[in-house]
Amino acid sequence: MIRSSSTTRSVTAPRWGLYSAKGEWDVENIGVAPDIEVEQDPALTRQGHDPQLDKAVEVVLEQLKTSPPVKIKRPPYPEYKPRLPATP
Repeated sequence: MIRSSSTTRSVTAPRWGLYSAKGEWDVENIGVAPDIEVEQDPALTRQGHDPQLDKAVEVVLEQLKTSPPVKIKRPPYPEYKPRLPATP
């Protein structure tokens, strides 16, 4: 990882790894498998298209159709009247 600011630059390397409950190294030199694999076509990329982004938008729009977000009803506005004690 390279961090940069106006005054300093530094390079850091990972100092730890992950291992699974099975006692095996997990994700090291493997990465995380995608949920949906999309071929990245260099020709489409040169034309300004992004097949991975297009697929992501397609999947999210489909999920919104099948599971729309719950619309939260706005509560009534609070009353900010003076709260004085009742006079006898």
